[in-house]
Amino acid sequence: MRQYRNFIDGQFVEGIGTFADVDPVTGATIAEVHEAGAAQVDAAVSAARAALNGPWGRMSVRDRCQLLRRVADLIDERAGDLLAAEVADTGKPEPRALALDITRAAANFRTFADTTAAEGVESFLLEYGEASQALNYALRKPLGVVAAIVPWNLPLLLLTWKLAPALACGNTVVAKPSEETPGSATVLAEILQEAGVPDGVYNVVHGFGKDSAGELLVAHAGIDGVTFTGSSPTGAGIMKAVASRVRPVSFELGGKNAAIVFADADLDATVEGLSQSIFANTGQVCLCTERVYIERSVFNEVAGRLAERARTLKLGAPDDPETTTGPLISLAHREKVLRYLKLAEQAGATVLVGGGIPDLEERLAGGCWIEPTLWTGLTNADQVVREEVFGPVAALIPFDTEEEAVELANDTEYGLAAVVWTRDLKRAHRVAGRMDVGIAWVNTWFLRELRSPFGGTGLSGLGREGGRHSLDFYTETTNVCVAL
Repeated sequence: MRQYRNFIDGQFVEGIGTFADVDPVTGATIAEVHEAGAAQVDAAVSAARAALNGPWGRMSVRDRCQLLRRVADLIDERAGDLLAAEVADTGKPEPRALALDITRAAANFRTFADTTAAEGVESFLLEYGEASQALNYALRKPLGVVAAIVPWNLPLLLLTWKLAPALACGNTVVAKPSEETPGSATVLAEILQEAGVPDGVYNVVHGFGKDSAGELLVAHAGIDGVTFTGSSPTGAGIMKAVASRVRPVSFELGGKNAAIVFADADLDATVEGLSQSIFANTGQVCLCTERVYIERSVFNEVAGRLAERARTLKLGAPDDPETTTGPLISLAHREKVLRYLKLAEQAGATVLVGGGIPDLEERLAGGCWIEPTLWTGLTNADQVVREEVFGPVAALIPFDTEEEAVELANDTEYGLAAVVWTRDLKRAHRVAGRMDVGIAWVNTWFLRELRSPFGGTGLSGLGREGGRHSLDFYTETTNVCVAL
């Protein structure tokens, strides 16, 4: 039985008790996780503060960025260990985890090392009075001790997406991975230590949210900022917790993302793209599409082809090369998804494909499996179309005009992502620009330039990450004005 302990000031330490890490593929317990209590959280924050005020805080940008590139190299070298931890916790197919999660983790460190090393200072020459001048220039300083709270759907990818820019800017971090996926954060601790990152710069506390490590961490007086990816209600709770201390927050929250399919789209590419944006990672990606608006003249064709594509998905063990789709993260999450399947049925939806729990071989029967599901017959007024399900589901809804499509897509409290499928270049730019979201794709999905701004509006989040946008959050700026 594996033991996942808290990582504090360069040491793995026990907590106030343990809880089970469960394999979502089989339902079996695969590790014991040591829950951090108040003493462990306080020790982690104190260690991070000491490291911030120690050699790490005095290290040059060049040396920090060299260390981060070394971390990226070690991620490549230990890809097998990270893959094993990631797959054991999430159940996702091994090829996808390797190509996306592990590869992207290394890319995050390299990208932010390069971005930070190349970042200059903003300067202005002010002329005032008669022949008088003043030079103004801005200095970036670390935000301080950062709390990074990471979800279970892309645990390594999203942890490194926060950790890499935070460290590049000279901050120290206390990370709280999801209780569902503690493995890769622990392996990453070993990698950072091997790379030579000083003790206390990266700390990991395990546990839950309310009345556990998560709540203790965000409420700690020694935290200078919080970066969080997860649900909108949890984000709102964190904002309340830090409000009295006026701490900055960066939130990437939920989504109820729309795709718009126009009749002139390349339908082969569209069906391929939609099958990815609906079913990738079993629908457990904040960027996944759960609402698909299809121009009426091609509605039946697109719906039929999508349903046929869904039937070809192979649910199975992550090491099976034929597996395309893994389980949901937990039985509790499956119960949530099943409630939405019931709501769709009650709303009069027609189930094109899926709609329940699949029959799988005996060794997988205890896992958290759900069938990929597509509905027709729903409208934007239905609860299942308005609320985030976070599973491999989508409602297919027809439209007649461009204006109607835009109105339907924007009829939501969320604003994370949208996809527009069309061959008309003018329409593509016009419609994408009208989407009330943080990122609008045209004829593609999940394609990311890591230096571009990423984040959401409304219930989907606050702030932007990526490139220098991440640097803006992880630094405080001091303007220096020198009279010449």
